Amino acid sequence: MQMLFQADIGKQTPDHVRATFWKAGGDVEPEVRGFAEDLFRVAVAEQEKIDELIASHSKHWRLERMPAVDRNLLRMAVAEMLGFKGTPFPIVINEALEIGRRYSAPESINFLNGVLDSIAHSLLPK
Repeated sequence: MQMLFQADIGKQTPDHVRATFWKAGGDVEPEVRGFAEDLFRVAVAEQEKIDELIASHSKHWRLERMPAVDRNLLRMAVAEMLGFKGTPFPIVINEALEIGRRYSAPESINFLNGVLDSIAHSLLPK
């Protein structure tokens, strides 16, 4: 989520984010770094589709008007739903809400949950 936030707010290219993000952080386990890189890659590659899903499931909220943390947290979670089919949607949503509790405003949690739940239901096989 922090890599997406950096790219969004800093108007940085994905390559620049990849080159600079890990320099600022401390030691990260290789598995964690690999997963974060994979998630960032999916989010960047599928950003148009992800943003369309978020926009269509967040009634009365334009993407650019959402708080930056919420917008990028939604992007991260939807990227995981799209790119990591082995992870059940409830786990993706729960993890996103845990991150939201740490970085978002308290009143954002219900919004995040509602949007992610709606998106998850739309992605389930019919």
